[in-house]
Amino acid sequence: MSKDVHADKNQAYGLSGAGDDRYLGGMDSDPRLLGWMQGFPPSPDKRITFERDQFLDFPQIRWTLSHLRELGATVNVRRGNKAASHFERYDRAHEINELKFDDLNGRTTRFEDALYDTYTDGIVVLHRGRIIYERYFGASEPSLAHALYSVTKVYVGTLASDLIYRGILNESKLVPHYVPELRGTAWEDATIRQVMDMQVGVGYTEDYADPTSGVRTYMLACGMRPRPAHSDVPTNFYDYLRALRKEGMHGDAFAYKTVNSDVIAWAMAKVTGFNLADYLHQQLWSRLGCEEDGYMLIDSVGTPMAGGGLSATLRDMARFGELIRREGDWHGSQLIPASVIDEIRRGDDPAKFAKTGSDLLRGYSYRAMWYVSHNELGAFEGKGMHGQRLYIAPEAEMVVARFASHPVGSSVGNDPISVPQFLALGRMLQE
Repeated sequence: MSKDVHADKNQAYGLSGAGDDRYLGGMDSDPRLLGWMQGFPPSPDKRITFERDQFLDFPQIRWTLSHLRELGATVNVRRGNKAASHFERYDRAHEINELKFDDLNGRTTRFEDALYDTYTDGIVVLHRGRIIYERYFGASEPSLAHALYSVTKVYVGTLASDLIYRGILNESKLVPHYVPELRGTAWEDATIRQVMDMQVGVGYTEDYADPTSGVRTYMLACGMRPRPAHSDVPTNFYDYLRALRKEGMHGDAFAYKTVNSDVIAWAMAKVTGFNLADYLHQQLWSRLGCEEDGYMLIDSVGTPMAGGGLSATLRDMARFGELIRREGDWHGSQLIPASVIDEIRRGDDPAKFAKTGSDLLRGYSYRAMWYVSHNELGAFEGKGMHGQRLYIAPEAEMVVARFASHPVGSSVGNDPISVPQFLALGRMLQE
């Protein structure tokens, strides 16, 4: 993560709404305006296909993130037969749209303008469990699942924490205790807790802009990108993880490596007997009263992508956020123990996180795949590539669920705006 942060920092600061003409703006890049995948059939210059490998390029990505299952293999996260749970509404759109705040680029901006500056596809704000703000842009629709990318990780980390609470996983055990196939790999002498908190030394780089980085190879292995001819990259997660070796120390510092999420999901599958998509159905989707099925990207042997493969509707992601804000209680049923949520909220040692050198997230720590702010709102959040965000602020009784398709993959493309934007909104709701 630190390489990604520093590599993009000079480009990303001031990227949106500050006169940078390298990218179309949030309004001008609307996929409906540009005509992507419209017509019967779409014209050749407006087609987005998996084989062309341009579907994650900008501005095509503004259509893609709401249509991933049309481009690759997926498996449903079933909602089941339960009636959808109801959200009360109390519209505060005008007040929120006009909220002004100072971003980290030195500009004063309105909340609504910041949505375009961060290439927002959709946003829902809950206050005390009621929807007070809901907007959709571009290709996004209320009933259409959108990529969560690494917000997927907080689902994994939370459910793994629940398994630890129930004694089904032991955080002190070494990974091969549950996944013997990982003996001889980077995780041979790593504990479950070190993996969950991203404190594992593994020879893998998380640089979205580098076509030779570990995360790009990971995308090939899971089938997220088309494979070049004669590629020797493994064709599934299991073989890819077994090929990675230790590099550095475990437990010394936070080091963001997506592959750790897939290791935890593998251990979870071993002890529960369910793959991640089925376990999400069993533990969350069917119990929360989600409105729509979600879905997950899968590799060639049907393994769901735990590091960033989940797509869901905005309101269904907000339901999960509200469950966490309510400390695991959902209308009188304790779906996750309150002590599990409390342990996540406390976070970890910020000194380990500070070693990343991130100026944007100064004072943060990382626990069970959640970013913990330690700020005045007690906020903790899931963060995903291109601007996905699930932001929970207990002190403001607020949940923000946001989808986006920012041209810069790493969160330095939107954090200079989003960090102060959500803080200002939480402060307003505290008044």
